Amino acid sequence: MPAVVDHSVQARLITVPSVTREVTVGLRYDRHDPFAVQLVFPSEVSLDGQEVAWVFSRELLEDGMRARVGPGDVNVRPSGAERTVIELRAPEGVAVVEFDTGSLLRFLHGTYQLVPPGTEPLELDLDRGLTSLLG
Repeated sequence: MPAVVDHSVQARLITVPSVTREVTVGLRYDRHDPFAVQLVFPSEVSLDGQEVAWVFSRELLEDGMRARVGPGDVNVRPSGAERTVIELRAPEGVAVVEFDTGSLLRFLHGTYQLVPPGTEPLELDLDRGLTSLLG
């Protein structure tokens, strides 16, 4: 069974000041980091020309499709019945990314096939983590 779920989806990127553009965003889930998902932005939309990845909890993404969540740098909220908005806050500014909710649900469904909700702790390799921390 694969260890990673990768999806590419079309999104609408809205930056400050209000500039909007369509962009292909990568959605990534790795069973070795079972609580997290990644949004990967291509280099052409970053300030320094490098690919940018934002990492946040899978639960935050799921919950944000139903109600506004996220007290920190990543906020997720529904925008009508068919869209989901993810706000990303960094020292350089704020980016708002609007997704088709169905695309996010398909991605989440793939992650749940790989690691069902509630079984994430079983995927953690504590020995590997301790070895990494202790060197």
